[in-house]
Amino acid sequence: MPGEGTTVSDSGRRSFLRSAACLALLQGARCFGASTSHAALPPESGALGIPIIDTHIHLFDPTRPGGVPWPESSDTALYRPALPPRYKSLAAPFGIVGAIAVECSNLLEDNDWLLRAAASDTIMVGVIGDLDPAAAGFPQQLERLAANPLFRGIRYGNLWDRNLGARLGEPGFVANLKRLADAGLLLETANPNPTLISEILSLTDRVPDLRIVLDHLPQAVPPVDSAARKVYLRDLRALSQRRTIFAKGSEVFRRIDEKVPTDLGVYKPWLDEIWEMFGDDRLMYGSDWPNSDHWAPYADTFDIIRQYVTSRGPQTLKKFFWKNSIAVYRWRQRDAAQRKLTS
Repeated sequence: MPGEGTTVSDSGRRSFLRSAACLALLQGARCFGASTSHAALPPESGALGIPIIDTHIHLFDPTRPGGVPWPESSDTALYRPALPPRYKSLAAPFGIVGAIAVECSNLLEDNDWLLRAAASDTIMVGVIGDLDPAAAGFPQQLERLAANPLFRGIRYGNLWDRNLGARLGEPGFVANLKRLADAGLLLETANPNPTLISEILSLTDRVPDLRIVLDHLPQAVPPVDSAARKVYLRDLRALSQRRTIFAKGSEVFRRIDEKVPTDLGVYKPWLDEIWEMFGDDRLMYGSDWPNSDHWAPYADTFDIIRQYVTSRGPQTLKKFFWKNSIAVYRWRQRDAAQRKLTS
C-alpha cells in the first residue's frame, strides 16, 4: 500500500527461488514452469495438502482510463495490471483456491470496479471496499454495495489522509460503523502502529459488535522505547481479549540493514508473541500480493509463514490457512475447490 518500501530481486535469484519452491513446497507435483497448466493442478497438490484462502491481495489495473491512485507509475515492482488470472497462475500451485481483494483506491467508483474484477473469476470469494464512514452518503452506499454477496466490509485506518482517532468523537461516524456491524460486515484496519491500535481499542468500546481485522500485524513490531513498547503491547493484548478482533499473518518480512532476511528465526520471537495473544482461532493467512513483491517473491512470502504455522501442528494449520477465514469473512463458496471444513 502507499508508502511501503521496495526491494528488487534479480532474475537469477527469482529462478532459484522458483525452483526451490517447486522442490520443497509442491511435494512431487509438477513444477510450475511455462509448459505446465496451473488449471491442471488439483487444489490439494500444493505445499500443505489442503485448500488455502488468501485473505489479503490487491487488484488494480494502471492501464485503465484515468489510471489508478495506487501504485504510482514510478513503482517498477508493481506498476502493471494485477488481476485475478495473474494471481491465480501464481498462487494456485501453492494450494490457494480462494482470495479476498482488499481496496487500494479511495475512489468511490472503484468499489464497483473491484467487485466486477472479483466477479470475473471464481477464485475471488470476497472484497473489502473503501467507504468513508464520515461521508454523508455512507448509509446509502453501504446498502447498495452490501447487496452484492462478494462485498464483505470496508477498510479504514491511516491511509488516504484519514484519522480514525479524530473521527471517533463524531456521533455520525460511530453510527455508520454500527450500521456496518448491523449489516454483518467487517472493518479492516490499515497499516497498524501504536496510535492506530489504541484507536481501534477505543472503537471497540463504542461499537462492541463490529468485527475488526488487524492487517499486517507481523510487520508492526513493537517500539524500541521501553515505555512506548509497554503501552503498545498492553493495548494489543487488550484487543486480543475482545471476541470480535482478528488479525492477519501478513507482511512477515521486514527490511533490516537494507536487506530482507528469509530466515524464520529472525521473525519467530514476534510471531510467538502474536500467537500467544490471539491464539489459533483468530489469525489468518494473507499474502498482501502484489505489494509483497516489495520484499520477496510470492514463494518466499508464502513459505516463511508456512514454516512457522506448520510447526504449531495440523489443527493450527487448517484454522490459519482456511477455517478462520470462513468464520471472519463469512464468504460464500464459488468453486468446488472451496469446500468447507465442518469439524
